[in-house]
Amino acid sequence: MLLRFSDIFPLKRGRAHEVTGPSAPVFAGISVGLSRMPAFWFVEDWMHETLNPMGLIPYCDPHHILIGKCPTPTDVLAATEEALRSGVVPYVIAEISKPLTLKAGRRLQLAAGQGRATGIMIIPQGMGSNAAQTRWDARPKFSTPNDALMQWSLVKNKSGTVASWDVRWNEETHHISVVPKAA
Repeated sequence: MLLRFSDIFPLKRGRAHEVTGPSAPVFAGISVGLSRMPAFWFVEDWMHETLNPMGLIPYCDPHHILIGKCPTPTDVLAATEEALRSGVVPYVIAEISKPLTLKAGRRLQLAAGQGRATGIMIIPQGMGSNAAQTRWDARPKFSTPNDALMQWSLVKNKSGTVASWDVRWNEETHHISVVPKAA
């Protein structure tokens, strides 16, 4: 069965998802931008290469993102879980530097379900949890300087099959489109 991009994205609410790859922050920014709603973004405070919300201007309003710096990976998970459970914002993003255990992944799923919020865990390659609803690999593709072409691969899907799409973000219309495969 062929999986359509529109069946899987935007991400399912009330669930925790994972994304890896060099374009993972862009994936999260586009998810927030399409919703036009506020989001929490949690990172460890020791990370030197941290998100600058102004870098997300092409994808979402940086004023909609509140960045929380946590001292340890455990604190990032705790803050993420509480934010998901509260349902105060529809999106909660967390940059995770350690492997997600099954227990931690299940706790995040339960919290997302209770708060009807969408969790996006930005994880290092190969460090996800089996509890994730979906896991994506987001990578840039060769394109012209004015063309933001990316490859988003769904590498884990609890609801069905996996697939890969070439996507293009239109900064003017704030719309994502799937680029047809070459014949």
